[in-house]
Amino acid sequence: MFWEYLNTYEDLKNILISIAILLLFLLLRKIFAKYVFTLFLKLTSKVPSKLFSNVWIAFEKPMQWFFIILGIYIAAHYFPYIDNKNLLFLSLIRSCFILLVTWGLFNLSDASSLLFSRINKRYNIEIDNILVPFLSKAIRVIIVAIAITVIAQEFHYDINGFVAGLGLGGLAFALAAKDALANLFGGIIIITEKPFTIGDWISTPSVEGTVEDISFRSTKVRTFTQALVTVPNATLADQPITNWSKMGKRQISFSLKLPADTPREKLETIIQRINDLLKSDPDIHPDMIHVNFDKYMADGFEIFLYFFTKTTEWGEYLKVKEEINYKILEIIKSEEEYNEYVQIQES
Repeated sequence: MFWEYLNTYEDLKNILISIAILLLFLLLRKIFAKYVFTLFLKLTSKVPSKLFSNVWIAFEKPMQWFFIILGIYIAAHYFPYIDNKNLLFLSLIRSCFILLVTWGLFNLSDASSLLFSRINKRYNIEIDNILVPFLSKAIRVIIVAIAITVIAQEFHYDINGFVAGLGLGGLAFALAAKDALANLFGGIIIITEKPFTIGDWISTPSVEGTVEDISFRSTKVRTFTQALVTVPNATLADQPITNWSKMGKRQISFSLKLPADTPREKLETIIQRINDLLKSDPDIHPDMIHVNFDKYMADGFEIFLYFFTKTTEWGEYLKVKEEINYKILEIIKSEEEYNEYVQIQES
């Protein structure tokens, strides 16, 4: 009777110790979340590089769970009904720690982190807005795959057998995922050749609009009617793509028709005044300006105008074009005897 009471007392004492240890680590978790984390952020904010802050923020939640798992592991040494040397228990604990590291690295590889900007700055690698989310997703897939492999080995699962199984079923899988693989390779082609980036205005036989996102499977384009069109990467990679955002300047061309009885002197005056107007306008690109007597028409003469605006933005382009039209109209009106005869034709 005494020994049974003693064993019960020892078990109760060990259970209370286990609970106390677990509560202590829960308290440490709260202290870490409320004080230590905030203090460390303040200290790292004074450092010129924000890398440490980014790493600390990425591992904030995993660190909080680290205290809980460590508390469970230590408390299990005293809990009478758990064998802390059991292989399954140890594998579960180690797997939890692996998951925490994976969680932190997964957060760190987010597209918005400083990892890619630091790589770009140090090695002068040009990483655009398309490549960043694509690389981020690829790195995350690799991190998760490695974590699954390591955890599987913790439970003595034969990874080699699994890989061999994939090899046997690879042909069937490739046939079933033919379209998905085509889209993936299409996305890789788009990223490596860089015909456009996020925010560019593109035009293809299937869609025209502004690129909003590119993923492993598709590219999302916002049309000018505000509809969102999702185009498979395989389709987009096989089509001719016009990137209007890559224009360094934007073309304006049209023709002015003058009546057949216009004297040569007046014709030369109008051409010279328009030419001077375009050369002196700060919004017109000076490299290519053509104002020429182009050809004879059945009912008059045609002056051809060909020039470029410095801006490529659609709204600003229209304003510059409108202002030039008004100024040309003033030139034409100043030649009063020809006002009623002059016609303007867009080419």
